[in-house]
Amino acid sequence: MGFLDRVKTKLAPAKDKVSHLAQQHGDKIDHGLEKAAKVVDEKTKGKYSDKIQAGTGKAKHAVDRLAARDEAGGKDEGGSATPPPSTPPPPPPAP
Repeated sequence: MGFLDRVKTKLAPAKDKVSHLAQQHGDKIDHGLEKAAKVVDEKTKGKYSDKIQAGTGKAKHAVDRLAARDEAGGKDEGGSATPPPSTPPPPPPAP
């Protein structure tokens, strides 16, 4: 098992929790994103409005994807279930 596989295995419970929270509080997250975007846009005097709006849209889309993942019963958009954690490989023999 490679390093990335171990990291994914360790983070799977956190990802499930985040997707549940995104489903439960999606409207509050969207409101917060809009509020933050407005403040940043005002501070930059509209200089980066297009980039701010693009970033806000991508962030909202990510929240929607996470919420949809939770509604699908732990499946991502591709329809594959999160793999169960596997047992770690045995440590290498001592020299």
